[in-house]
Amino acid sequence: MLIKKEYLSQPQNESCLLLIRVPFVEYQTLSVEWTDDELAWDKSVYEYDQVVLPVSKIWTPELHVTNGIITTMKHSSHDLLLYSNGTVKHTVIINAEINCEVNLFNYPFAADSCPVAIQAWTADGCGTELLLGGLKVVDGTHGDWKTENAFYARILNRDDRNYIMVELRIKYLNPFITLFLPSILIILADVISFALPLGGGERNCFKVTLVLSFTMFLIILNNELPGDGQCSPIIRTHFCISLVFLVLSMLVSLALTGLATGSINSLFCTKRSATKNTANKEEKADEEAKADISVVPLDASEEHNRMLRKVVNFLEDLAAKQLKS
Repeated sequence: MLIKKEYLSQPQNESCLLLIRVPFVEYQTLSVEWTDDELAWDKSVYEYDQVVLPVSKIWTPELHVTNGIITTMKHSSHDLLLYSNGTVKHTVIINAEINCEVNLFNYPFAADSCPVAIQAWTADGCGTELLLGGLKVVDGTHGDWKTENAFYARILNRDDRNYIMVELRIKYLNPFITLFLPSILIILADVISFALPLGGGERNCFKVTLVLSFTMFLIILNNELPGDGQCSPIIRTHFCISLVFLVLSMLVSLALTGLATGSINSLFCTKRSATKNTANKEEKADEEAKADISVVPLDASEEHNRMLRKVVNFLEDLAAKQLKS
C-alpha cells in the first residue's frame, strides 16, 4: 500500500524497528548496511545477485550527531549497492560542530577527550537502531589540534546513545615558539645583562628596554591565549612571574648603580646632563684658546697673521662640531 502511494519511508516489518548495521567507521565516513525486504528478488527469476540503484529513488537512513551544534550528512556517491536478499550497502559522510569542554590548564601541552553522540531516528520503540562495528581514525590533524585516538564508549545514565570518544591534543610546537621561547629568551637576556658595567647607565637602559619589550609582547599575544574558564591556563601565571622578575631586576640594577656612583643622577637612563657639562667645559676651553690665539703682535708679518687666522678658523670649526655633537 505504501509503495503504491509512492511514500518514501523506512522498510516496514512486524517489529517496527529496523537494524542499521555500521560495519566500518573511518571517523567522518561511515559504511552502513540495512535490509529492505521489499527490494529483494528471486534469483530464479532474475539471476544476478546484486544491482546498483540511485540513492534518490529508495529510502536511506538519516544519522545524527545529537550533541552537535551543526550536523550535516551527505552521500559519498549518487548510487548504492543492493543484494538479492534485500541488503543495501551505502556510504555516507557526516560533518558536525560539537561544543566540547577541553581542560587547557597545561596549555600549550593540553589534551582531553570529546564525546561524539551518533544516533539514528527512533521514537517509542519504532524507527531505526544502530549496530556499530569497527572504528578507525584517518587524517586526524586539522589546524592546531591533532586527533590522537577514537573509540566507542558509554556515558553514565545515557544508554540510548552511541558515543565516540575522540582524544584531542594541541600541537604544542607553534604555541611554544610564539609564547614560551620569546619569554625565556627575554629572561635569559636580563640575567646576562648583569655583566654590563654599572657606570654610564647602559645596564639600566637595557633593562628598561627589556621590560617595555616584554610588556608589548604580552599585549600583542593577549588574543592568542585561551579565554578564562573554570580552570585558567598556568601559562598566565608564567607570564606574570616573568614580568615581576624583570621589574625587580630593573629596580635592583637602578639601586646598585646609585650606590656605586654615589649620585642620584645615575639612577636614570640618560646622559644628557653629563654630555652638556662636558660640552660647556670644552666650549670654555676653546674660548680661552681663541682669546690667547687672537692676540697678534702689531709688527708680525702678513704671512704669520694668515697662518694664525687659519688656526683660529680650524679651532672654531672644531668647537662648533663638538657643540653640535
